[in-house]
Amino acid sequence: MRELSQEELRSCCASTTWMAAVAARQPYADLAALVEAGGAAVAALDWADVVEALGAHPRIGERALAERTADGGCAEAWSRAEQSGAAGASPAVLDAIARGNAVYEERFGHVYLVRATGRSAEEMLGLLLARLGNDDETEREIVRAELAEIVRLRLEKAVTGG
Repeated sequence: MRELSQEELRSCCASTTWMAAVAARQPYADLAALVEAGGAAVAALDWADVVEALGAHPRIGERALAERTADGGCAEAWSRAEQSGAAGASPAVLDAIARGNAVYEERFGHVYLVRATGRSAEEMLGLLLARLGNDDETEREIVRAELAEIVRLRLEKAVTGG
């Protein structure tokens, strides 16, 4: 399997620690080995590294902005596609998500991260509202799990050209 460039890795996860860990083990025998290494690298991140990765993710319901995404290229396009479930949402749902995003960021100090792929805007809103009741430790565990899912999907896209 070909090695992924720094830009491709950054599109998958903007944590410099994660990128270094995954790059150090290249080349991988196959996609499964890469995905496994990517997941292990997410699990090993300290919270500051997770926050660094979160900085590249746009808010749910907002158009992915190049300056907020990891590279302004693949990550931006992937983010738009991943959030396609929010594209057709009603103005009321989008307004509720925007309000929820603000409350979440005030409560936890970082962007609300959720694997948007395959989820409707209503589902993402429901998850957002439910997660507002979490304590910090529980929310950090959920954020890490969501990040790992996003990274897995993006690694697959990077390798398959999706």
